[in-house]
Amino acid sequence: MTIPRISSLLSRSFTSSASSALLSSIGRNSSRRGGIFRYSTAAVVEEPINPSVNVNYTQLLINGQFVDAATGKTFETLDPRTGNVIASVAEGDAEDVNRAVSAARKAFDEGPWPRMSPYERSKILLRFADLLEKHNDEIAALETWDNGKPFEQAAKAEVPLVIRLMRYYAGWADKIHGLTVPADGLHQVQTLHEPIGVAGQIIPWNFPLLMYAWKIGPALACGNTIVLKTAEQTPLSALYASKLLHEAGLPPGVLNVVSGYGPTAGAALASHMDVDKLAFTGSTATGKIVLQLAARSNLKPVTLELGGKSPFIVCEDANVDEAVELAHFALFFNQGQCCCAGSRTFVHESIYDEFVEKAKARALRRTVGDPFKAGIEQGPQIDSDQFEKILRYIRSGVENGATLETGGERFGKEGFFIKPTVFSNVQDGMLIAQDEIFGPVQSILKFKDLGEVIRRANATSYGLAAGVFTQNLDTANTLTRALKVGTVWINCFDVFDAAIPFGGYKMSGHGREKGIYSLQNYLQVKAVITPLKNPAWL
Repeated sequence: MTIPRISSLLSRSFTSSASSALLSSIGRNSSRRGGIFRYSTAAVVEEPINPSVNVNYTQLLINGQFVDAATGKTFETLDPRTGNVIASVAEGDAEDVNRAVSAARKAFDEGPWPRMSPYERSKILLRFADLLEKHNDEIAALETWDNGKPFEQAAKAEVPLVIRLMRYYAGWADKIHGLTVPADGLHQVQTLHEPIGVAGQIIPWNFPLLMYAWKIGPALACGNTIVLKTAEQTPLSALYASKLLHEAGLPPGVLNVVSGYGPTAGAALASHMDVDKLAFTGSTATGKIVLQLAARSNLKPVTLELGGKSPFIVCEDANVDEAVELAHFALFFNQGQCCCAGSRTFVHESIYDEFVEKAKARALRRTVGDPFKAGIEQGPQIDSDQFEKILRYIRSGVENGATLETGGERFGKEGFFIKPTVFSNVQDGMLIAQDEIFGPVQSILKFKDLGEVIRRANATSYGLAAGVFTQNLDTANTLTRALKVGTVWINCFDVFDAAIPFGGYKMSGHGREKGIYSLQNYLQVKAVITPLKNPAWL
């Protein structure tokens, strides 16, 4: 009997049908498996745990200095556990974006960063990774406080993955090079891979620090300079990390961080005439606006990592207990606030009823509460807007005839907590099966055969990811090639590694993040042709 390896809190995989060993291996008490255990609001009613970290950086970071916004305005960043104010943060707008872009342009055109040897750039990124490792828990505490995700998830999985990403891209810095190209005639031909220039980057609130790393890592490794806009809901961890990056030796102006709102700071960055490249992670609706602004300005190239409505397909040969656990993780991880969440759970009709009952029981066992408390699986949603949006989708599911198996309402008396929610008898035409809810709402759909589930899984404007749960290699291969998505996880989910590319088909985006493919986003290719006279060979 083999115990499946859980690679990190960011991934789950199953390699054995021994469900009892499986459940033990991921830390649940075996005495609880026989019955249904309902949520306890104790963790929410208790006084929130006071984070052991100070908020020291709330200004804009421009040209290596923390400065106030040009207008002097600030906005409040809130604790989603309570809705209380954590800190007031400088509110950047178009004038601040102009200052940041000017600093980045000067750093690129005149500064040392693109002229530094790639090896020297790599050493700075490696020192940065060491500093992140030293301050792991402080950074994780800021992330949890500002975002609401479980501290154990932030400290044991997300910050270590950020560190790994920085070391990965440090390794790439001195391995970026062009080619010598054979050509007809008497010519020497070579290609140069040059940094693209000033990169504008806009990151979301669901994984603030991870998205920060996904963006700055390849851009810096390639020798670019950056203006990064954080999400207004979660500005704190990026400012803290950027201070550490400057301590590691990053020259002034290479990385500039502007906190602010999308319609002001974000729009100014997307439409700026002196930004050479734009990268955005967020909703598909906002991605369309960003792409339009980039096109209307200087036609800058744009990388987009957008929304998803990912299918999670449970085949008839599946071990139901294992499939339930993995499907639960695929949807509820990070409070369901994950672009690639397995939010359409397709289950074969022969095991559907058993699956629904066990999925309901698993949702009822999910521990919800203060994310700083040990053992908590689910914290609050990010803010009141997202909280209310999720509840509207839940109401629409009930009104459209889906069966609400459990959850569907507020959890506790304060903050933005929602009970883990499971719907059965979900039909493809329902909003909960079509729209990206971005919350802890599992929709379970029934299918008869592979042809049907392939057609239905692909019948969406999204194409970010998919999960497949089967013991049959032929079935896995058939689905892998048929699903129109950027990532397919087979008997695992949310396996994220620095080297694995991530991105979508269709309206889930353009381009790829992470891995070797991400470097292409931040490089220009130049062909250089020189005549040859009397060459000894061609």
